[in-house]
Amino acid sequence: MIAMLRGMLCLAMVTLLAACMPTRTEVRIAQREVRALQDTRLTCDRADHCARDSALYDLARQALVESRPEAPSHRLILLESGLDALLARIALIRAARERIDVQSFIYAQDDSGFFVLQELLAAARRGVKVRVLLDQLYSVDDVELVSALARSHVNFELRLYNPTFGKARTGPLEFAAGVLCCFTRFNQRMHNKLLLADGVIGITGGRNYQDRYFDWDPTFNYRDRDIVVAGPAAAQMRESFDTFWRHPRAVPVAALHDVRRRLRRAEGPAQIVAKPPLRVQWLSAQADDPSVIEARLVQRAHAVSAVEFVSDLPNKALERNHPSERDLSAELLGLFNSAQERILLQTPYLVFSRTAQRNFRQLQERTEPPRIVVSTNSLAATDAFPVYALSHKYKRRYLREFGLHIYEYKPFPGDAPFDPGIVPIDPGIRSATTLGEKATESRRAFGSGAQGSRGSALSGRVPLERSGIRMGMHAKSMVIDERIALVGTHNFDPRSDRLNTESAVVVHDAAFARLLAGEILADTAPENAWVIAPRPRPPVLSGLNYSLGKAFEALPLFDIWPFRYATSWEMKPGCAPVPRDDPAFAECYAPVGDFPEVDVPSKSIYTRVLTAFGAGLAPIL
Repeated sequence: MIAMLRGMLCLAMVTLLAACMPTRTEVRIAQREVRALQDTRLTCDRADHCARDSALYDLARQALVESRPEAPSHRLILLESGLDALLARIALIRAARERIDVQSFIYAQDDSGFFVLQELLAAARRGVKVRVLLDQLYSVDDVELVSALARSHVNFELRLYNPTFGKARTGPLEFAAGVLCCFTRFNQRMHNKLLLADGVIGITGGRNYQDRYFDWDPTFNYRDRDIVVAGPAAAQMRESFDTFWRHPRAVPVAALHDVRRRLRRAEGPAQIVAKPPLRVQWLSAQADDPSVIEARLVQRAHAVSAVEFVSDLPNKALERNHPSERDLSAELLGLFNSAQERILLQTPYLVFSRTAQRNFRQLQERTEPPRIVVSTNSLAATDAFPVYALSHKYKRRYLREFGLHIYEYKPFPGDAPFDPGIVPIDPGIRSATTLGEKATESRRAFGSGAQGSRGSALSGRVPLERSGIRMGMHAKSMVIDERIALVGTHNFDPRSDRLNTESAVVVHDAAFARLLAGEILADTAPENAWVIAPRPRPPVLSGLNYSLGKAFEALPLFDIWPFRYATSWEMKPGCAPVPRDDPAFAECYAPVGDFPEVDVPSKSIYTRVLTAFGAGLAPIL
């Protein structure tokens, strides 16, 4: 009886969720109504819509002129620093002549978010068609701001993907209801990231729109990676974007219930203006300086032939979908299985699906298995403590059964593509607190939102022994045998495999693969990462300790064995880097504990809360 009631309640909530989504008729009516409120004036009457001349944009022209159907030509640029990533986005927005497409998982209401937003609105006002598609759950949730954007200009359209209960903002109770009533639908998020100018040149990779992705956060920034793609593969990016844009889950914000109520009270277009902070003014000037664009971006372009953009489709997590909806996961497995000598893998989260684990084991069964090098986060660097805690549980399996060579990123790396001194700081800003207050003042000009508090609650960072601007790994990349390179959004984890939609650029070019390999290996250097290796054997009962640890590891609950198989190692002064299976490893490296740099009493107990009880969470973390 209880089970029947529970089933009926779940069915009722699923029905409610579906019923709350705007119908196609409601969407058409809402779009017609909002057009009467939108600004139609243009700031430019030229045919090119006053696009700025840009050597970065010209890479696309050059590549397309050189391309032939049997021999395509591309120009690619790896964007390793947050400054370059933001600079490239602003330059392409200003250079666009016809249309701009933006797709993102997170869009925060902070300096970088508003900077890009203002540039997109300026492009719309000069005549460029701007389409922005954001995942609803972790993007702009200020309903007043969304309402203002809906009526800002006829050339600017914003849609939110998979909105919970047909609303722009998901409150705490609605969040809980979404999890309880319809877990798969609620958790199926659009993790794709893309900025595309005129369908000829685009940017994709790991970065969302938030200060910490562009080295602008005063306390924590991501070590991330994007790639500029100029040439025929940009058409594949456009096709992917169009597929998501047309999907029923991509809802125009004017049709969302909470936004529509505000629009019915509105009387005309909204003016979204605010005085930009000093660092925004500085970067804006940099984007208009041809010498800066040439030196920081164009000179690092690489001519490549074979490039493809691979993306999942919007129905990925539905129970009755076609395997083609998960194109990227299938592509990744194919790349893994094609490896002969070495796989370089960089990911923030070291949690693998059953399919991935099966493939790791199959690789190790070969007579000569490829060496698998993994660059990932340490507990001190990650902002996702629960995920790290779970990966810590399986390090014996990763080292012994999968043959992984794991390097965990340090929170204060000695050599990272990050220079906090290059960007000017606004007068009066001296600390994280004052910068936070400054950002709050900026947001008030557009209406306040809850993005900051929600992100903080989910951050999961642990206290450290020393202060400073912490860095965490967020790049998602892979190199196969230094012949194939991949840069994208896929975290190589169960959520990316089964729930989130993902995308990536795959490059079949040895020179470019070696370039990306160099970037990944630099993050595994001793000044940037700790090596994960078996801890020194205890003098007695080492075999019993190993067997008991392996037995407890197999338990989904109550994994309380305190002596873990692996620990972190630091290279000694005067030594040269060697892998953990080198005979000289024990002489050149010293163990530094399971969680170096972390300042938490009873560290093992703190971390093992989830390693003991959270194994079942692997598919959703």
